[in-house]
Amino acid sequence: MTDILVVKIGGSTLGSHDTTLEDLVTLQRRGLRPLVVHGGGALISEWLSQHSVPTRFERGLRVTDGESLKVVVAVLAGLVNKELVASLAALGGRAVGLSGVDGGLLRARLLDKKLGFVGDIVEVETWPLLRLLEDGCIPVVAPVAVQWEGEGPTGQLLNVNADTAAGAIAAALGARWLVFLTDVPGVRSADGQILARLSAEEVAGLMKSGVIEGGMIPKVEACLKASATGVSAVILDGRQPTALLSVVSPQPIGTWIR
Repeated sequence: MTDILVVKIGGSTLGSHDTTLEDLVTLQRRGLRPLVVHGGGALISEWLSQHSVPTRFERGLRVTDGESLKVVVAVLAGLVNKELVASLAALGGRAVGLSGVDGGLLRARLLDKKLGFVGDIVEVETWPLLRLLEDGCIPVVAPVAVQWEGEGPTGQLLNVNADTAAGAIAAALGARWLVFLTDVPGVRSADGQILARLSAEEVAGLMKSGVIEGGMIPKVEACLKASATGVSAVILDGRQPTALLSVVSPQPIGTWIR
């Protein structure tokens, strides 16, 4: 299904006055098959603060202990996921919300003990997504995974970076596009200019020099992994009106990584 478009909606843009959800419904009506992977980092941090649970990041990834994992799952698989599904339905879209735990969709192992319950995806079970797409639905995926050891799950939930999840899903589905909607126009060069295109070698250089840092690291890494399988990957400003529609237009915006 080469008409699949995987869209990662960042926690930094959730709730903003943009046209992302309208664009998703428009693309669905045009016959494309959009799939959403969402974050919710800002709301997670807010809830953690309200419960006096400290939080910190390493290489753009949230360190997740047992208490913070409860908040992560509640916010991502609960509130954020269902609000997105409800909003898409109100706009006339057909959407179904699920997490990476449902159907064993996202299978992961512990990424690094220092990060706590943070998962590194080892396999994507595509059948739940393919069935929803074939039925004309927009899957809305919360990036929570189940820990997988050997031939089966352990029952342990893991927090997975939404950028990483989106890249893995796009690659597994053989999607045509992978889109990261964020709150910046794209990847900047050392002199602050937005780069229209980046190669793997250029990404490596910008990361080594520290130009690409923080939360941008998992985005470009996910783009590289997906593009290696033939997916066209782009990072763009989701706050810009009809930003998502530009992906399939003759004049795309943002930074394309191939």
